[in-house]
Amino acid sequence: MDFGLLGPVTATADDGTPVALGAPRHREVLARLLVARGRVVPVDRLVADLWEDTPPAGAVGAVRTFVAALRRALEPDRPARTPSRLLATVGPGYLLRADRTAVDARRFEDTAEQAAAAAPSAAVPLWDIALGLWRGPALADFPAACWAGAERARLEALRVDAVERRADALIATGSAREAAVALEEHTAAHPWREDGWVLLATALDRSGRRGDALAALRTARRLLAEELGTDPGPALARAEALILRGPADPATPGG
Repeated sequence: MDFGLLGPVTATADDGTPVALGAPRHREVLARLLVARGRVVPVDRLVADLWEDTPPAGAVGAVRTFVAALRRALEPDRPARTPSRLLATVGPGYLLRADRTAVDARRFEDTAEQAAAAAPSAAVPLWDIALGLWRGPALADFPAACWAGAERARLEALRVDAVERRADALIATGSAREAAVALEEHTAAHPWREDGWVLLATALDRSGRRGDALAALRTARRLLAEELGTDPGPALARAEALILRGPADPATPGG
């Protein structure tokens, strides 16, 4: 069984068949258990997370009903009265037994770690694999759920870092034009990240677009000053100095 958190929550059987997870609450219980990363989630914690300040009188029974429905969906061939192999009752709560490699978010983290330790030429395909696992915003089904907020923010921060590291590896391997295309989209979505602007300016410069590179740095300075009221960091100044100094060696890493 394969599980997805990098987008809407999904479950896929070993033969590649998507699992029908049922009602939104069923999907939310599955996602909450996946976020627990192999730890038991007590029933009262599930009640608090699903209903926050307004749990109904029958909330505990409802959670048990949701879990029973998930067990039927995830293990349709499990004989009646046989304990679930995947979604176990442990003490006062539930435990989802999923290998690390069976969860897309964990595979993303592991592949990104491998890419970060690799040489640029080997890193690029690893970054592509890692970023290719994303199907949309993490935990996309639950944008307002308090329990999902911290994990969604953590995964998104890792994704943003991966985009920038991939671009840096592309620049280092002489693929500055490809990096520039990705970074133009990236800086539009994340205009407050100075590292993104520095990489974009570097990629544009290495692509023979020095004027556009300097314009990108001016845009970054303006956004930081007008929108955030902050001065640019030293990285922007260093990038501008390097660009103005003269032609760059395309084989030199983009910083």
